Amino acid sequence: MTEYGRGRGSEPWHPEDPLYGDQGWTGHQTQQGQAPYGGDPQQQYPQEPQYQQPYPQQPQPQQHYPQQPQQQYPQQPYMQQPQQPQQPQYVEQQHQGYAPQQPVYDSQGWDTGQGQYVGAVQADPYAGADPYASQPVPVYPGGAPDLYTTEEAYPPPQPPGRRHLEPEPAEEADEEPDDSFFAGGGGRGDDDGDGDEPGGGRRSGRSKGGKPKKRSGMACLIAAVVIVGVVGGGGYYGYNYVKARFGAAEDYAGEGTDELVDVEIPKGALLGEMGRILKGAGVVASAQAFVDAANANPRGKSIQPGMYPMKKKMSGAAAVALMIDPSKLNVITVTEGMRNAKVYEAIDKKLGKPEGTTREIALRDAKNLGLPAWAGNNPKITDPLEGFLYPMRYDLSKDSTPESLLKQMVKHASDKYAELGVEGKAKELGLDNPLQVVTVASLVNAEGKNHDDFRKMSEVVYNRLKKTNDVTNQKIEFDSTYNYAKGQSEINFNLKEAQAFNNPYNTHFIKGLPVGPIGNPGMDALTATLNPDHGGWMFFVSVDGNTTTFTKTYDEHLQLVAEFQERQKQKNGG
Repeated sequence: MTEYGRGRGSEPWHPEDPLYGDQGWTGHQTQQGQAPYGGDPQQQYPQEPQYQQPYPQQPQPQQHYPQQPQQQYPQQPYMQQPQQPQQPQYVEQQHQGYAPQQPVYDSQGWDTGQGQYVGAVQADPYAGADPYASQPVPVYPGGAPDLYTTEEAYPPPQPPGRRHLEPEPAEEADEEPDDSFFAGGGGRGDDDGDGDEPGGGRRSGRSKGGKPKKRSGMACLIAAVVIVGVVGGGGYYGYNYVKARFGAAEDYAGEGTDELVDVEIPKGALLGEMGRILKGAGVVASAQAFVDAANANPRGKSIQPGMYPMKKKMSGAAAVALMIDPSKLNVITVTEGMRNAKVYEAIDKKLGKPEGTTREIALRDAKNLGLPAWAGNNPKITDPLEGFLYPMRYDLSKDSTPESLLKQMVKHASDKYAELGVEGKAKELGLDNPLQVVTVASLVNAEGKNHDDFRKMSEVVYNRLKKTNDVTNQKIEFDSTYNYAKGQSEINFNLKEAQAFNNPYNTHFIKGLPVGPIGNPGMDALTATLNPDHGGWMFFVSVDGNTTTFTKTYDEHLQLVAEFQERQKQKNGG
């Protein structure tokens, strides 16, 4: 059974103690010396005598009893060792009735059975000498101290109708453990540090030694530091977030330093990726600065992929201005129809080589640059690499050389020709070898302006090559071939001089195709050569310099030529 309390002796409370159990609440007072709950009389311990004042079991509310004298023992001071009980000395006391009372303890802590009456609640004069008496407890009306409120006892019994309904007494709020961060310890503690005030019955919660807990200044300081750290850290990251989200992007000023760096922009890169590449290379301070500058520039979205020689620590606007200028790209672009002579000049210029360096390497090492077996076998060919420097853009780096660039170009051309199957198509088109396919493509690329022109012009070439051609007698008669042989690009030249100029590339003089290509044909010209128009065209002329007109008869052609010459006279002021 659960103990309700202990005395000061070594023995625990007996289950038949008067305070054990509950008689029940029937509207009658509990008789002194009779168990208030269980109804069984309290078992007396043999160590100490008990003195009990009997009363009727069920007194009536208004009943009075004749006065009688009563003697009272003076209580002895508390001692650590048991004392022999003193003889009772009764004191006269008047009372008008009685109220139920709790057992009174003698100096040894056992129930004496002494009754006390209304109006004369006796206090222990030696309370200061007894640490247990330092906490007076509330009593029932007219009764002795309530022993249900000792430190280890359960709360007093309540009437059945009020059990478990009333809230905890206000004093118990002080019993809440002060475990907050600011308490100087982990135990219970009173706010005022005084656990011995009257009206107690509560657990004082004092620390060992009886001293009240002190709040720790170090704990408060640590808490303050933590709070400041959290608030400060949150403010710092919040500031950075707002700055990055809504503030101006970090940017350098000016055109940059003298330190150069090559930056390669891959194909398909968007502005954000370009900005990150530039920032990683140390060119711009932030990717956002570059993106903002590109969006502010009308040509900012026209930046092409390739290799850019950039300065470090450039402003976003300066970086954009450099990259929208094609001439600033550290690349070489071979355009469709471009002659090898122009390509060699561009390589020398980009790599800082003396003029003629790349041309000399090309002519000297042509067989070592990767040409296909069917190319460059005719000794009359001026340049074996003509037609094999494939039109596209080539990025340069610090390791680029004329040899490395020429090898890249030849490889691209060889791969494309193999992909198109020019070797197999040559016979189908009535040509002698694959080199003639590339040669036709170079002719139509030099004379035409678009894919439709290329297809009709290839038809003109094939018709003039036919043995049945009695109009031009199998001569191609393209002005572009004469210009190539002369190393020029002139529209107006003397036709008679052209017809008299003996050169294996001059189709005004020789029959059939030139000995080799006159330029580097692009994909449109190549596919048009492999798939001609089949319209029966024999002649063409561009009267206005923009539109090419094709005819089937020589007379129609002469009319167009006369119109073209008239336009030229008016243009020249003649």
